[in-house]
Amino acid sequence: MAEGGDKKHEATPYRRQKAREEGQLARSQDLGSAVVLLGAIGTLMTWGPGILEFLAGFMVRSLTGHDFWDNSTDRSVAWVAGTFWGCLMVLLPLFMAAMAIAWLASWVQIGFLFLPGKLQLNWSHVNPLSGLQRIFSIRNVTRVAFGIAKIMLVAAVASIGLWGRWGIIMNSSSLDAGEVGQLVWTTTIDMCFRTALVLLILAVFDYGFQRWRHEEDLKMTDEEVREEMKMMNGDPQIAARRKAVHRQLLANRMVSSIPKADVVITNPTELAIAIQFDPKTMPAPVVVAKGSGSVAARIRKIALEHGVPVLERKPLAQALFKSVEVGQIIPLEQYNAVAEVLRYVYQLQGKKLPDVAA
Repeated sequence: MAEGGDKKHEATPYRRQKAREEGQLARSQDLGSAVVLLGAIGTLMTWGPGILEFLAGFMVRSLTGHDFWDNSTDRSVAWVAGTFWGCLMVLLPLFMAAMAIAWLASWVQIGFLFLPGKLQLNWSHVNPLSGLQRIFSIRNVTRVAFGIAKIMLVAAVASIGLWGRWGIIMNSSSLDAGEVGQLVWTTTIDMCFRTALVLLILAVFDYGFQRWRHEEDLKMTDEEVREEMKMMNGDPQIAARRKAVHRQLLANRMVSSIPKADVVITNPTELAIAIQFDPKTMPAPVVVAKGSGSVAARIRKIALEHGVPVLERKPLAQALFKSVEVGQIIPLEQYNAVAEVLRYVYQLQGKKLPDVAA
């Protein structure tokens, strides 16, 4: 495999969000179906007797009551309407419970997700060649094999359940109609419950496998990591060029500001901070340039060329360099020390002393 082709990096938050927006999620359809089936069985166990009672009463009324003998239009319409509303009220809890359980099973797996783009027609899904490739892909072959194994396991569980009731079923000829109905009901519920339980166990394993495969698919190669960093932070070359231009602009600004400074405070060679103060326009002294290393040397050189005093004040230079950016006024903690420096400089130059007292 080519260099950078191994997916060895965990997915970044951006990649996960992008995959989610594209509908690439770890979910198991079998888990939702199994939970819905199990919930439907539980609902039937709760409301089943009421449904059976309604159906039995409906059959008795339909076959023995006046509705069976009266074929008038009004009676027929009333019979259809009553039957519809009766069935609706009886079956509505079952439908509502199934819908709620299906929504809950989906929400637990993927949360709330709205993808309007998935509603658009994708012609690749109706392309016969693409369809054949999907059908005979390794993923779908694995899915078919898992489905066959699931059917065989469910059939085995159902057979074991029927075998345990075989004696009762064979002797059902001696039971009356009510007992036969009860036997059919309990046997059906028991078989459905066993099947749903097996499907749920298989679905849990399938969901775990889907999550593992999803994490493997989301892993990134070295090249993908580099491309994402470039997209998120911009091209490194462009970013470096932008920083260089910014530094150049800042240097040009400092070059034009240093001659206007009143004093340059140094460390003495590593740091240099140029300070300007105009009591008419400034509330406090302002740092107009600062730098370290070669930049500090350049500041000192420009200051000496333009007659700006350069004074060595190590603690003050270090404090100003750490706490003040270019264009900012000095903080209150260093105000007295800067005021003393400015007084000293003005006295040396024989200028009128500005009011810089704290």
